Amino acid sequence: MPFAAQAVPFDEFLASGKILDGYITSDYVGEQFVERLVHYVLSVPSGSYTMAQLSQLLEQLDPRHQVFFFKRLKETSPDSLKDFAPLYYGFMNEFHSLLFT
Repeated sequence: MPFAAQAVPFDEFLASGKILDGYITSDYVGEQFVERLVHYVLSVPSGSYTMAQLSQLLEQLDPRHQVFFFKRLKETSPDSLKDFAPLYYGFMNEFHSLLFT
């Protein structure tokens, strides 16, 4: 079944802190995963996950997809970035500043 047609159990991934091995099979699937993750974190009620859980999940993604997560978060909901500031700055400190110019 194509990835786009699958339900992604983000609640389970966040609770376990683990993305299933082999779940993200290509760059395209990684980008789609991130797009859907952004939508998920912006649409679930506050307290459905912690920043530590989200951080643990993001750490398993390719660094390009980590950057893409924050880019899409900023594009989708610029005001929400303040809610994700500790996570954002924690991850962005790891990357070269030229990535964001």
